[in-house]
Amino acid sequence: MQSSLSEWLQTPRARHVLAVALLLVAFLCSGAEAWAHNVAEGDKGYIQESNGVLILPFIYLGAKHMVTGYDHLLFLFGVIFFLYRLKDVGIYVTLFAIGHSTTLLFGVLTGITANAYLIDAIIGLSVVYKALDNLGAFQRWFGFQPNTKVATLVFGFFHGFGLATKIIEFEIAEDGLIPNLIAFNVGVEIGQLLALGAILILMGFWRRQPSFIRHAFAVNTLLMAAGFVLVGYQLAGFAVA
Repeated sequence: MQSSLSEWLQTPRARHVLAVALLLVAFLCSGAEAWAHNVAEGDKGYIQESNGVLILPFIYLGAKHMVTGYDHLLFLFGVIFFLYRLKDVGIYVTLFAIGHSTTLLFGVLTGITANAYLIDAIIGLSVVYKALDNLGAFQRWFGFQPNTKVATLVFGFFHGFGLATKIIEFEIAEDGLIPNLIAFNVGVEIGQLLALGAILILMGFWRRQPSFIRHAFAVNTLLMAAGFVLVGYQLAGFAVA
């Protein structure tokens, strides 16, 4: 696979793809403050001013958060990259959803919080971990394979806690808090299914191409680089905050 990657990197097409990928990473960095577990200003104001049970609006907000949350999507992309059976996809996505939902609800209801930059840095590491896992790095470097199901659940905890930390800052009204949180979480899972469906459709077409395995190494290398960029951005934010 490494020799195939070396040959591919020498082609003009590879240089074009890598240039586009670098521009994409730069775009993510420039917009990280706007999207990484943050909420758009209009939505933030709505959440702060809302009072009472508002099921549908909070379902919408939860779904919107997931489909625009590139850190979640990068991790899920890595998780399903080499999963071909819907049963396996369902198992991993369910584990991630359980972790995400548990800490989202627990964090907001208990008021337990942490530094958002550090939590988001760990979320960036989750992307790095999955890329390395897909590349078989742990087996080659350390001679063992981490339990990917446990890792998916644990990182799901961090993803949910990161969002909980941000929601706590909005000081949602106590009136209707629990129903609204449940609705928001339902929206997150709906958004996750929509995003996952789109990713699976695209992956299905790509996997039928003879170049899939040859390009898999390069794609996961870029995924790892994106994760490190997210980690570096969040740690820099923590240092200057």
